[in-house]
Amino acid sequence: QVQLVEFGGGLVQAGGSLRLSCAASGRTFSTYTMAWFRQAPGKERESVAAIMWSGASTYYTNSGRGRFTISIDSAKNMVYLQMNSLKPEDTAVYYCAAGATNTFPPRHYDYWGQGTQVTVSS
Repeated sequence: QVQLVEFGGGLVQAGGSLRLSCAASGRTFSTYTMAWFRQAPGKERESVAAIMWSGASTYYTNSGRGRFTISIDSAKNMVYLQMNSLKPEDTAVYYCAAGATNTFPPRHYDYWGQGTQVTVSS
């Protein structure tokens, strides 16, 4: 049974940092792309960043580029999202996902975590 479990969310002031973690288990992810998405209330789920399991390539959308860094420790089956210079508009539930894809649309991802709340106060 595939499981993705996110943790590390919380409340932070604008300008602060958070590091999200995702623990992956239940299958071999070596051919998968791991990604972080987020969804704010009343908005569609949007992609933030993605990384190949090998760590060879990383991808960022406008939402994540410049302030966020995705990384992976494949030996520990962990994926991370370091978020710096956080803004109130970064407030959302952040999801970890895995897919046999190299694209961003959420529908291309097969496995999802339950999400972790990130709240940035002004």
